[in-house]
Amino acid sequence: MSDSRITIEAVREAAGRIRPFAHRTPVQTCATASGLAGREVFFKCELFQKVGAFKFRGACNAVFKLTDAEAARGVVTQSSGNHAQALALAAKLRGIAAHIVMPTNTAAAKVNAVREYGARVILCEPTLKSREETADRVARETCGIYVPPYNHADVIAGQGTVALEFLEQVPDLDAIVAPVGGGGLISGLCVAGKSLRPELRVFAGEPAGANDAFRSKQSGRLIPQEAPQTIADGLRTSLGDLTWPFVRDVVEGVIPVGENEIVQAMRLMWERAKLMIEPSSAVAVAAVLTDEFKNLGGLKRVGVVLTGGNADLDHLPW
Repeated sequence: MSDSRITIEAVREAAGRIRPFAHRTPVQTCATASGLAGREVFFKCELFQKVGAFKFRGACNAVFKLTDAEAARGVVTQSSGNHAQALALAAKLRGIAAHIVMPTNTAAAKVNAVREYGARVILCEPTLKSREETADRVARETCGIYVPPYNHADVIAGQGTVALEFLEQVPDLDAIVAPVGGGGLISGLCVAGKSLRPELRVFAGEPAGANDAFRSKQSGRLIPQEAPQTIADGLRTSLGDLTWPFVRDVVEGVIPVGENEIVQAMRLMWERAKLMIEPSSAVAVAAVLTDEFKNLGGLKRVGVVLTGGNADLDHLPW
């Protein structure tokens, strides 16, 4: 069963809560991409969101939903990427402390960005165990409120505002496609998208080298991520207990894509659409270009969420 707190009403409340702070991101098209996909494709450009990623929506909603007493304690998370920057900025906007645990192998640009937003960075060993243990210790030491990257009702509701905007901008979409990692975004899209347009079909793209969502959906049970191998660093995590039911029950299909497909989709968007997306974003683009997706019937107008643009320019995949 899905969490009863994650409703269309919660998403609408989140939209009002974050409106003073978050960007309403544009929708763009690319004739070349639509031609390759064999249908009209519309891109929701979350790379133009604050901190360069959709993650700001969820973090902002969670931070500004805190009571004054809770906010005074500050916030804590563990993240190697966009959620770290998102929570740091949201905390700065509310004027509260943020303590961000980041693994030592995080790109220097991302660590520097978190610090520039005013957050305290605590480095740890690059293992999930170390990240979780360090975040737990920091939360106990600071009495801060833990705000996880995706497995949190307020974070999911914030991510659902992507679908609210998308369906206002392009009301007659037949499907929405987004990358899946922890599942916060795809869960929010399921809640808002299906509530506003019940006939909307929701699909997820996933790296073949980090395919826990695909394997979980195939087996009907939650299978944790193990030793993910992909350049889509934002998608190396596992589904959570709040997000798995949406993938299991609402997402129509999880489409795995290979590393070369991810790179080619990223190049396509950079070169032809002039949209500098990161590898995790390219996974959704790659998914709509697969034969599996192109062979699906009844999909004339497809929306793709470009989740972020924080590519590591020191380690480009070409």
